[in-house]
Amino acid sequence: MSAQEETPERPKLIRKLQEQRDVHKARPKVIRVLYAAVGITLLLLGLIMLVTPGPAFAIIPIGLFILALEFSWAEAALEKSLEQADKAKQKAAETTTTQRVLTATAGVLAVAAVVAWALLGDIPVAPV
Repeated sequence: MSAQEETPERPKLIRKLQEQRDVHKARPKVIRVLYAAVGITLLLLGLIMLVTPGPAFAIIPIGLFILALEFSWAEAALEKSLEQADKAKQKAAETTTTQRVLTATAGVLAVAAVVAWALLGDIPVAPV
């Protein structure tokens, strides 16, 4: 087995990142600091969105990508998150029809329970 066969192919986004890093390193220091500030801000917003409404799973990788231009730890975190996302995608594709139906049924029942609670518990749905 060759060394190339032992190491899995890196995600396309990571390869693009490595190409962009050389261009980024040639930018003025002020611009690089601004990139880092934007990346940290996006990463923190994404982490907040994990517990509040918002597209955390879109914002966190964007923040990591920007930070990975400057920091190797961010590149490692981005690569790991992309690998985990790929595994989740494969698991979702492998679900059976029964699992999908049960999941959809559970979602519908949850929504129905909230609606019933709002109606029967006399919870105002809209401010009066």
